[in-house]
Formats: sequence, C-alpha cells, structure tokens
Amino acid sequence: MTTARVRNAGLSLEPGSADDLEQAVAAFMSVRPRLFGIAYRMLGSATEAEDLVQEVWLRWQMYDRAAVVNPGAFLAATTTRLAINALQSARVRRETYVGPWLPEPVDTSADPYLGAERGEALQFAALLLMERLTPNERAAYVLREAFDYSYTEVAEVLQSTEAAVRQLVSRARRHMTSDRRAPVTVGEQRELLTTFVTAARSGDMAALERLFAPQVTSLSDGNGRTGIARRPLVGAERVVKYLMAMTWFWDGVEAQLLSANGQPAALLSRGGAIYGMLAISASAEGVEQVLWMFNPEKITAKSIPAHLGPPDRFVEVTTRRTAGS
Repeated sequence: MTTARVRNAGLSLEPGSADDLEQAVAAFMSVRPRLFGIAYRMLGSATEAEDLVQEVWLRWQMYDRAAVVNPGAFLAATTTRLAINALQSARVRRETYVGPWLPEPVDTSADPYLGAERGEALQFAALLLMERLTPNERAAYVLREAFDYSYTEVAEVLQSTEAAVRQLVSRARRHMTSDRRAPVTVGEQRELLTTFVTAARSGDMAALERLFAPQVTSLSDGNGRTGIARRPLVGAERVVKYLMAMTWFWDGVEAQLLSANGQPAALLSRGGAIYGMLAISASAEGVEQVLWMFNPEKITAKSIPAHLGPPDRFVEVTTRRTAGS
C-alpha cells in the first residue's frame, strides 16, 4: 500500500518507513472496519471511535509485531481496552452535557454492520440502553452479541475468566431487555417515521396519538443549542402537546430518508443547510422513542452518505404546512 493510500485511509505513515510497515498496514486495514465497529458501539460516537482507531494504529506501528501471533485478535483486544478507558472519561464529560445525550449517528448505507456479524447492538435504542452498563459489561456484550466472540475469546480480551465473562454478558442482557420491547422491522420503522413526519408537520393530533406507545419518550440532543428542549418528555399526551405547539418548526424544513445506525432516519435541512436528524424507535405498541439530534458536532460526514442517491430512494417531505396548521 502506498503512502498516499495509507493517508487516504486515515492513517499516518511517513515516507521512508521500514518495509515491514507495509505488512503492518495490510494487517491493520484488514480488520479496521471491525475495530471501528467495536469502538463505535463502546463509545456511541463516530468521531471518538475514529480517534481511538487512529490511536490503535499508532500503537500497532510502534509495537514489536514479531511477538504477535494473531494480529487481528491483538488489534481487537487493544481497541476494546482503550475503549473501556475512553468510555470512563466520556462519562465524566457527559455529566456537563446540556440536556439529553444521544449517540452520534453513523452512515450505514455502505456497510450496514460496520464490520460486525450482527447489527442489534448498533441501533439508537440499543446504544442508549448500553449507557447503563459498566464499561466491562458493555465490552463483553459488544464482543459477544455484536461480533459473536466466544466467551473464551472475550475473557482473553478482558483479561478475565470465562465464568466472570459469562456473568458480565448475562447482566448486560438483563439490562438490555428489561425495558425494551421487541422492535419492529426496518420497513415498518420507515413507514412509521414517514407517517410521523407528515403528522407532526401538519399538526394532525389524532394521527400522532395513533402512532405513539403510551409511554413514548421524546429526547432532544442539542447540548444547549437555543430553542432545543433540554428535558425528556414522557407520555403520549405530553409529547403530542409538545409537537402541536411546535408546528412552526417545520416551516421551510425538508426531510430526506437515509440509513443511520442500521435504521431509517430523516435528515432535516432548512435553506439548503443541514439542521439536524430525526429517528424513532418502535415496537408493536407504537413509537417508543422520538430522537431529535441537533448538535452540529454530531451531524458530520460520518452521519450522511456522500451521495444520497436517486430521488426515488428517499422521501422528500413538502416544505409547506397544510392549510390551517
């Protein structure tokens, strides 16, 4: 791999490096999607995950690679351990976050699983639930449930015993399933999201009431951005009243469907400028969560496909409200 191609891959490799770095790059790039997938699921931030993967590369570049029998396993273990440390620091930073914190969206149109065999631990609802886990529980759950690592392999990564890892995964599963109902299919989620946007825009209270589960929660992530709700709204009645009071929000707003975190989401723009992103979580009872993402630091190139594709792939909602709304 040439130096230019390495730089394009987001790695720092200077001209004149030792020849064996070419092999190091090849080994690293072969597992890079998996490393990013692990880091992202651990941290809930594509930006932080990219930084962490870069740190793993720097360590790999300087490591005595001749002593490594399985580069892929070594790199995954390094990523996981660094992510555990980074997660502890991230939780301290989030204590000063203004309003609800939501995971940073990531574009999954090109790679729906971000290098994983399973995608369950990628959707927004799952990432929010994983915030309740301890760092070790989260690591064990991600490796086992998202990447199908054996308990023995997870124990090696966490430098623990297989029995202890089984307990970690068991506790994590209980936390992940205790408050979460079985999600609907992606197709049903897309239909619900489109219906929600139409009803919210037009101020159709009856339609919104039919969509919502009784304990639906609306969360807005703006980190103090003006005009963004700073407290969760819980309950269908409260959320409907809130939406009815903010039909003005939709003036001049266009919405395009895209795939973020393996689920449908709506990219919101006004005057040609991206304004935010909207996603929902739903079960057989209806929409369980309405997630508004307005922090501009989280709506990045990692969130949005480079090319949104042909118009018929996405729903573009009219920019005019219905009469009388």
